[in-house]
Amino acid sequence: MVRKIEEELEIFLFIMGSIAVTITSQWELGLIKEALVEPVKIALAVLAAGFIFRSFRDEITQNVNKIADAIGLRTFSFLVIVLLGLVSSVITAIIAALVLVAVIGCLTLERKHEIKIVILACYSIGLGAALTPIGEPLSTIVIAKLRPAPYYADFFFLLKNLWLYIVSGVLLFGFLGAAMVPLRREGDKGMVSSRGETPKEVIIRAVKVYFFVMALIFLGKGFKPIIDVYISRIPYQGLYWLNSVSAILDNATLAAAEIGPNMGLLQLKAAIIGLLIAGGMLIPGNIPNIISAGKLKIKSSEWARFGVPVGLIVMAVYFFLLVILH
Repeated sequence: MVRKIEEELEIFLFIMGSIAVTITSQWELGLIKEALVEPVKIALAVLAAGFIFRSFRDEITQNVNKIADAIGLRTFSFLVIVLLGLVSSVITAIIAALVLVAVIGCLTLERKHEIKIVILACYSIGLGAALTPIGEPLSTIVIAKLRPAPYYADFFFLLKNLWLYIVSGVLLFGFLGAAMVPLRREGDKGMVSSRGETPKEVIIRAVKVYFFVMALIFLGKGFKPIIDVYISRIPYQGLYWLNSVSAILDNATLAAAEIGPNMGLLQLKAAIIGLLIAGGMLIPGNIPNIISAGKLKIKSSEWARFGVPVGLIVMAVYFFLLVILH
């Protein structure tokens, strides 16, 4: 609702997190150390992957249409959605979204088909990036908050506990993408991405990610009393559907306000999966959406028209899976 806050989200969350920690009297040396150390890995991953992508951007985009024609549009769409989803946990969701933008910016399909590919790919990236703590801020925060007993979460905690749900979802979105594009081109005009990035922009983005995660650590610590008293008592079914608000609120911020070691494993799975899926419904839900929509000039109404129905159906499917597999 406030554009200035949206543009300076890192500063806003840092202030609010600091206020929350102050109000709850939880300032301590351990928290400051955690806030300084935890964001380092994801910030370095974003920085390194950003420079690598910048170096190979032209090679990626030069032959997009030739490859799509050679293997077929449906196979191409499937591979783009699935591969970006799976590698996003290594190259980060931010860089995966930039690769997606570069590819779509060169792909000459009708706009309506390109929008569908973008939205499904962002769902896939949002899911896949959660497999490691360097993939996206949400997973970084979850691991940081579950590092104490009883979970002692390590680098592979989310991979070990969520891989079945996440990999299945990535493949599902890949198949949906393959089914929804035409067999052959119906036009020669598609969306055009913005220019490439300068080294300064790559560095600034990594710095912003660092302070974003730091702010979320403070925010999560400030919310700890609420998590311990209220949220940890909500049944997993309620947590799952409650997190549909992730469609309009950044899912990493919600993770900071919800996730805690007092929650049971089933509650954690339901909360995280709900955040990941609902985060793809609308543009503000996660970082890949924001990057892709901004650079490809996708309107909120265009995103919602396709993203919301897909997200609601997938959430219903996953809820059924959680109930029968728990």
